[in-house]
Amino acid sequence: MRPSFHQTLRQTQQLTMTPQLQQAIRLLQLSSLDLEAEVQAILDSNLMLERVDEPQDVPVQPETLAAQAAADSSSETEIDGAAATMPDDLPVDSAWEDIYDSSDGSTSYSRGEDDEEWDISERYAGGGESLQDYLSWQMRLTPFNEKQMAIATAIIDAIDEAGYLTLSLEDIHQGLASEFDITIPEIEAVLKIVQHFDPQGVGARGPGECLLLQLEAMPDDTPWLAEARRLIEQYLDLLAERDFNGLMRRLKVSREALQGIIALIQSLDPHPGERLSNSAPQYVVPDVLVYRSRNTWRVELNPENMPKLRINSRYAALARRTGQNGDASYLKNHLQEARWFLKSLQNRNETLLKVATCIVERQREFLEQGDEFMRPLILRDVAEELSVHESTISRVTTQKYMYTPRGIYELKYFFSSHVGTSDGGECSSTAIRAMIRKLIQGEKPEKPLSDSRIADLLGKEGIQVARRTVAKYREAMSIASSSDRKRLV
Repeated sequence: MRPSFHQTLRQTQQLTMTPQLQQAIRLLQLSSLDLEAEVQAILDSNLMLERVDEPQDVPVQPETLAAQAAADSSSETEIDGAAATMPDDLPVDSAWEDIYDSSDGSTSYSRGEDDEEWDISERYAGGGESLQDYLSWQMRLTPFNEKQMAIATAIIDAIDEAGYLTLSLEDIHQGLASEFDITIPEIEAVLKIVQHFDPQGVGARGPGECLLLQLEAMPDDTPWLAEARRLIEQYLDLLAERDFNGLMRRLKVSREALQGIIALIQSLDPHPGERLSNSAPQYVVPDVLVYRSRNTWRVELNPENMPKLRINSRYAALARRTGQNGDASYLKNHLQEARWFLKSLQNRNETLLKVATCIVERQREFLEQGDEFMRPLILRDVAEELSVHESTISRVTTQKYMYTPRGIYELKYFFSSHVGTSDGGECSSTAIRAMIRKLIQGEKPEKPLSDSRIADLLGKEGIQVARRTVAKYREAMSIASSSDRKRLV
């Protein structure tokens, strides 16, 4: 039997992601730092684009300033129609050279790269140096012989980010025995020296030893020093359990004396290594500025985060000339890509401003009164109001920050789920967390509120939440449980 063949027609719809659409979506979800890197990459690869502040030999055509015009026209939106302008920045009164001169009239002292005296003041400035680097620097200043230097290096390598020694002395001995003839007492002697390095408490083999090392560095006339040392050596487990009555019986001290002892211990740092960071600090630059002017909330894009680009008029004129050679085609392609990029950049700024304005309109009570007045808001609410897809709102609110009089917040912070109230309304989860924090801040230290009690107090305010919901919100705010919050004062 011969097979039969036949033809059919089928109509389908398919969305094609053009390179221009992909570029617009990518720009929409970039943070300010990533956007600057993307802009620099485009400037390096496309000769048609240049920054507005760069000089240009030929007068610029008005149509080539698309990005600048877009920034000027869409960089500010006013809510309720009030008009106001931002105040000018405070002037810089003087420079360093104006107020600091050497006594002999010579050039003022400047720090060199190898100046060790400056290094120690910069260790805690977040310069990106690790704890091991800092300890190694102190080790090189210590008069160790070759064997002691090897032991100290092995000890420092075994210290974790919190400042604790992660290997036993036996393990360190086993690792060095093949190269040096050393003993455990020799390793312990070098460890004692390392434990006196800065920060205090580093190189400890446990929390108790870490606290004792810091107490050892205190003056002998420090109040409650001996009692604190005894508590840590013998009764640290009772302190962890917050058994204050048991501590008073064993230490034979009054409640007031125990308060002083615990206050001294609480002044110590159980994680001394965390004072140093092995990564450079990351600074947040707000994408949107929100401020109040004449009883009206105003929303602006941060001009520092808006790249001001234009098309180079000289190259654009060359691209407009007739010609079918390779150079003309090359210039026309770059001109088209430059126009698409400027349009995508303009769309990003306009969308970001619209979303930020919508958020401010919905969250005015939060801006005026605080977290307890945060309204429930989801991505769909903003998407429906702006007639865009939820994915667009998700992209534009990721890694974008808003400066407000209450601080800098990521745009996603203003979106939260809701909990029903007794009167049929809704309460934002952010507002509930703020209420929980307020209740805990006002509780009695000797009798903290349990999660069930907090749920009951919220229920009296008309907010129906379960105990496990309170526990979830409390843990999300890094607030300890009621038993861990219990204290004498």
